[in-house]
Amino acid sequence: MKSQQKCIVIFALVCCFAVLVALIFSAVDIWGEDEDGITEENCSKDCRVVLVENIPEDISFLNNSTSHLPLSIGLYNLLNQAIRVVEIVSPQWLLNSSDNESSFQPGRALLSSLQGLKARGIQLKISSGIANSTELSKLNAEVHYINMAALTKGNLHSSFWVVDRKHFYIGSASMDWRSLATRKELGVLVYNCSCLALDLHKVFSLYWGLQYKDFIPSFWSKRLFAVSNRDTPLNLTINGTKALAYVSSSPDVFIPKHRSSDLEAIARVIQDANHFIYISITDYLPLMGRNTSRLEYWSRIDSLIREALILRNVRVRLLISCSEKTHPLTFNFVWSLRSLCMEQANCSLEAVSSGGQRDVSLEGINHNRFMVTDRAIYLGNLDWEGEEFTFNAGAGLVISKLEDIDDRNFTVVEQLQAAFERDWFSQYTIPLQANKFLVCNKHQIKPMVLLKPTACEQTGGTSAYVATVATSGIQYSARTGYHTP
Repeated sequence: MKSQQKCIVIFALVCCFAVLVALIFSAVDIWGEDEDGITEENCSKDCRVVLVENIPEDISFLNNSTSHLPLSIGLYNLLNQAIRVVEIVSPQWLLNSSDNESSFQPGRALLSSLQGLKARGIQLKISSGIANSTELSKLNAEVHYINMAALTKGNLHSSFWVVDRKHFYIGSASMDWRSLATRKELGVLVYNCSCLALDLHKVFSLYWGLQYKDFIPSFWSKRLFAVSNRDTPLNLTINGTKALAYVSSSPDVFIPKHRSSDLEAIARVIQDANHFIYISITDYLPLMGRNTSRLEYWSRIDSLIREALILRNVRVRLLISCSEKTHPLTFNFVWSLRSLCMEQANCSLEAVSSGGQRDVSLEGINHNRFMVTDRAIYLGNLDWEGEEFTFNAGAGLVISKLEDIDDRNFTVVEQLQAAFERDWFSQYTIPLQANKFLVCNKHQIKPMVLLKPTACEQTGGTSAYVATVATSGIQYSARTGYHTP
């Protein structure tokens, strides 16, 4: 009897030891062939960054205006760099269509290039929130499905590629034919930058490991810990110029040790701005409960914009879409913020018209999701709404200039500023006029929103563009902020 008990005790100890060993190894970085030998110690920091855009064919800017590499060509170039593995995260997979219209051709061509990776001996790995996708099943890819509804009650909105853990793309475009044809998109290609690519690969690896899970792990493996964050960014050389950079992600429950959240990244970029903050975003709505009967004010970004505008006298311009999906309270927030700056500087709001775009029911003309200041850029995947950052998965990239920069190379920050100003001053912007609210539906003008400089601003005043609830059925509560009655 005693020997039987002893056996049971020994067996229990062995089991405990095995579990302990498994836990220890899951929290330890084990670099092997899977990682191509790239580590935080030997990764490359001499990087090349290229801005890429998709400009709908019915949109034409002035001949001397800023232009960048077309998105479709940039993605082909990235695939041509691939030697071993291409990792893709996208909220949508709709590159193919049965319609023969020319607008669908770029999507079909990209789909064909992805299908051809296997013949080149290149592995294609995809993390997706779309279950049973017909298009994904035809890609010759290894696909991991993430059940975001079970994990966070949200969706997978991340959009980025990582190639051989050396090169990557991140931006607003998804694997949707519209992102290569009828939507205005912007992103960056980053080449030979394995330190930053390795960090984004860790975000991909987190998604990859969530397949078949309906719960969020209580702790994350050490191999998912971030390489950089807002307090310890990577010191890089980008296009021959010294710069700082790091990767961020959302939501908070998907953030391992050392990773900055998208909200932390946005906050740092706004707080570090000295002279201007330009924001180009699809949706701006500082509310929680968008699809419920009870709305609550969400101040995380809105309060930072107010602080920059009022207390630090920073010029703020906000360019947002006005489309079928634009929430009717958006412009109440805009006008509330506008009223705050009346005494300090004249503020105005503009809208970018959808014009002749065929797909005006989807996101309007502007699908960009970026911010540029005099110090830094932030490129993300999420709209600036409370529920986006709380429930949905997204990733972001911050690149900032060093203060003591001596050379005068045209930096990425200045390139993105020029792209924003091109849009801002283009013929596709419609000023928001006093006491005249834009109605964003197909029976009205379908614009997009901006803040344009006024006479006061042009002579040195501060321009601001903000959104806060005014009169549209939202009341203030000292306990919870704004909510619907």
